[in-house]
Amino acid sequence: MHMNFLEKETQVVDALKTVFDPEIPVNIYDLGLIYEIRMESADTVYIRMTLTNPNCPVADEIPRDVRDAVQRVEGVSHVRVDLVFEPEWNKDMMTEAAMLELGLI
Repeated sequence: MHMNFLEKETQVVDALKTVFDPEIPVNIYDLGLIYEIRMESADTVYIRMTLTNPNCPVADEIPRDVRDAVQRVEGVSHVRVDLVFEPEWNKDMMTEAAMLELGLI
């Protein structure tokens, strides 16, 4: 039985929530670093994302961690990660859960 798109997207989001920004103890999804998740085909996921800081010392590690995490989702063979810096990330992009966790609200 094949997963429908929503189930797969939910699993992709769950996978993204296992990837953390090393400087902030919150996962990259709740930080608002993921701008777009799109199924390009049955087994290919496209992710457009940013970093909290373009000069982040782990700028190449986080996209690799994203790729590795999403490839563990059943039925996903290929992950294309597009790292962008427009729009620039700001703390208003964080989920309420992330803001609570960081004591911002």
